[in-house]
Amino acid sequence: MSRRETIAVLGAGSWGTALALQLARNGHAVRLWGHEPGHIERLRRERENRAFLPGIALPEAIEPIADLGAAVDGLRHLLIVIPSKAYRDFLRRLKPLIDERVRVFWASKGFEIETGKFLHELVEEELGSSCYGVISGPTFATEVARGLPSSVTCAGNRADATRSFAELLHGGHFRCYTSDDIIGVEIGGALKNVLAIAVGAADGLGFGANTRAALITRGLAEVMRFGAAFGAREKTLMGLSGLGDLILTCTDDQSRNRRFGLAIGRGLGIEQAIEDIGQTVEGYRAARAVYEMAGNKAVQIPIMEQVYKVLYEDKSPAEAVSDLEGRDLKSES
Repeated sequence: MSRRETIAVLGAGSWGTALALQLARNGHAVRLWGHEPGHIERLRRERENRAFLPGIALPEAIEPIADLGAAVDGLRHLLIVIPSKAYRDFLRRLKPLIDERVRVFWASKGFEIETGKFLHELVEEELGSSCYGVISGPTFATEVARGLPSSVTCAGNRADATRSFAELLHGGHFRCYTSDDIIGVEIGGALKNVLAIAVGAADGLGFGANTRAALITRGLAEVMRFGAAFGAREKTLMGLSGLGDLILTCTDDQSRNRRFGLAIGRGLGIEQAIEDIGQTVEGYRAARAVYEMAGNKAVQIPIMEQVYKVLYEDKSPAEAVSDLEGRDLKSES
């Protein structure tokens, strides 16, 4: 186990709280920041995140805090766990509160929709950070919060800092592997959400296990093609943050993206489906970014293209399936 220190977890939703719990289990003190003062006050009073992780107590090592400056003051490591849609604005808010020595890691998944940029590019642009990394893998917040066996990949731009941060999380039933393929880990974490919508929609339409297996397998081929176009390593996309996360997100109803797809497949409107889930559905926004990024690189992503058309061009899920089935015969590659 690494030496004990204080870490700021910036984002007090289900995933941020789960990672704070893991850090606390490893003997670290955690400042858990959230942007809603009322939510933070309830965490302090109830010692439980009843909104997102009911029934799991917060140990004394976790300090809920609403002041961002106080949360990051004097710390060496920050872990950002906020939705990707708010990323650039949040980084701009964070910049005057930290200096260049701070090591910035994140467990958020997605792209900047307007530009198609990766989150590490936003960190470089807005923070000018020379030390950063991403954490991703097949993990549901509830299971990590409960201390069930889980594994992630921590990819960073400096090997020493990446290992140091991985050691903060690694321990007990939580394994953390290291990598320097930041792009590969980010792509795996973002694209699996789009494919989970496709698989959920197919299940919502009443298709069977054959369809589910085919969508996951051919979806993985799309992830590999997309990743190759952006310089990701095949080994990364076949690992925890790629294939592992894809299988998890497509096959278990703990996945918000899968549940979103299920609702659409069963005929529910997009806005109502998002409202019913009540938390961010990252795949909804990512679908647009992925579609545009793939177009710019001339990458063929037929499944994810159909997801985009269902979500943004009013195409019905049944029509999307028909178009996929009607594609010309080709070799498996």
